[in-house]
Amino acid sequence: MNETRLRDDICRLGRSLFERGLTPGSSGNISVRCEDGGWLVTPTNASLGSLDPAKLSRLSADGRLLAGDPPTKEVPLHSALYETRATSRAVVHLHSTHSVALSMLPEIDPRAALPPMTPYYLMKCGATALVPYYRPGDPAVADAIKGLAGKYSSVLLANHGPVVAGDSLEAAVYAVEELEETAKLYLLLRGLNPRFLSPAQVKDLSDTFGLGLPVAPHGHD
Repeated sequence: MNETRLRDDICRLGRSLFERGLTPGSSGNISVRCEDGGWLVTPTNASLGSLDPAKLSRLSADGRLLAGDPPTKEVPLHSALYETRATSRAVVHLHSTHSVALSMLPEIDPRAALPPMTPYYLMKCGATALVPYYRPGDPAVADAIKGLAGKYSSVLLANHGPVVAGDSLEAAVYAVEELEETAKLYLLLRGLNPRFLSPAQVKDLSDTFGLGLPVAPHGHD
């Protein structure tokens, strides 16, 4: 896909996420890997609701700013996902309310932050890892992501928000939206002893759709 189209898509999908309240103010950031190995990323202190295609940060493959405004301070977070998940073409990081709330609950399993609640959660997100709190922009968060060894495309940053990688920008956006909706379901059902998908149902989904789940997400039975 040509770079002009990628720039337009980042702005279009960023505006959609912002207008639906999925990341407020100037929070959240989006990146897409380009054909030459470099990437486009949203600038620092930019609202996803009012991005300018011409001002997006254009980085080289080694992370140097080539053109556009200075990039988000979360570049190390995006870089770590690209480094450990070679098939990833896009990364979306939001401060979506229900996912942030989920990341703060004491019972959350770091290896599977959500139970297998719906088929589409497993199909879009797989299992979601929870990594400890780091201040925004801390390069140490990259080490935490690298410690997951590329097993997860969906990660929750404790007290901060979700970050999801996908094989296209749309795939990453759809996955982070599915994560947010599943976190909302979990909070609505917390304490009500809901039925989750059984191990056999999870295996059937995994076998049918080739999910390659890093762990069996049964930690909340």
